[in-house]
Amino acid sequence: MDALFFIPVAITLALIPGPNNFCALNNGIRHGIGAALLATFGRVAAFAIFLTISAVGLGAMLLASETAFTAVKWVGAVYLFYLGWRAWRSREFQGLELADGTAASTSTGKSGQAQKGVRALAMQEFLLGITNPKAIMLFAAIFPQFINQSRPAAHQFLVLGSIYLCSEFVSSTVYSACGKQIRHFIRTSRGVARLNKATGGFFIGAGALLLAARQ
Repeated sequence: MDALFFIPVAITLALIPGPNNFCALNNGIRHGIGAALLATFGRVAAFAIFLTISAVGLGAMLLASETAFTAVKWVGAVYLFYLGWRAWRSREFQGLELADGTAASTSTGKSGQAQKGVRALAMQEFLLGITNPKAIMLFAAIFPQFINQSRPAAHQFLVLGSIYLCSEFVSSTVYSACGKQIRHFIRTSRGVARLNKATGGFFIGAGALLLAARQ
């Protein structure tokens, strides 16, 4: 029964705006829903690691360690700054023919390049997830509230963890679908430039917020 109550909680938590969900939105704009969903496996892999850490009791230990929390926070912030800087300076927009006749990207769309692109997107999702200390804070704080102490904890963590990871795919679908709709409004090279700067600004802002985060 606790698992049933957890489903709406998991979906709500997964839908909260953050770097990974913005990444899904951005992927939906640039690459489409299918590529964004495949990239979500990277995020899910990162969160599965955090879930395992929480299940064996290491999550509380990591939260108690200011050094570990700060180290992860700085690594995540630096990566977000890097993504923001790269997006801000970029002039590329893959997979879109612009109305003003300019070339949006030099990508040819071949299957091998597409597969390589999806792997890169999945790795980006993974790195965004694994360098976000708020994720382990979430799992260490929320999951125990749905654990029935009279039942085996390992099985409950497995069930709750599976529900949450599936919720991340729901969230990615919602954000990437919104991105696909936004895509229709970006039809000029100027629009591409604005999108790239907005993307860069968001990632840089997310990095700054992460640096300001406390345990």
